[in-house]
Amino acid sequence: QSFKLFGFLDVQNTPCARESVLYGSLGALVMGLGHFLATSRVKRSCDVAVGSYICTMLGYWFYCRYNLAQQRIRQRMLKEGMKNRILFEGSYLDPEKKQTGSERSNS
Repeated sequence: QSFKLFGFLDVQNTPCARESVLYGSLGALVMGLGHFLATSRVKRSCDVAVGSYICTMLGYWFYCRYNLAQQRIRQRMLKEGMKNRILFEGSYLDPEKKQTGSERSNS
């Protein structure tokens, strides 16, 4: 059973969506309650809560997606490096294979 937020955002299957919604809600609660305790203005506190929800949710969304993209790039580079390691291991193209003087003259 998937949960869709705003009718289009599938929270369970979209990376970073669940955490963004939760952190946004927590930020809205803290900021709205804090503003209400400081000023006792209900409407303004609700406005602050909605604004902080949007800012916190979008801020964490972009932060999380950026880290996810960086992780995928590192995984791709590691996968390519492992493939090259297996492909070139033991051949004359292996960078870790130490060539002696007689091997250099033969090649």
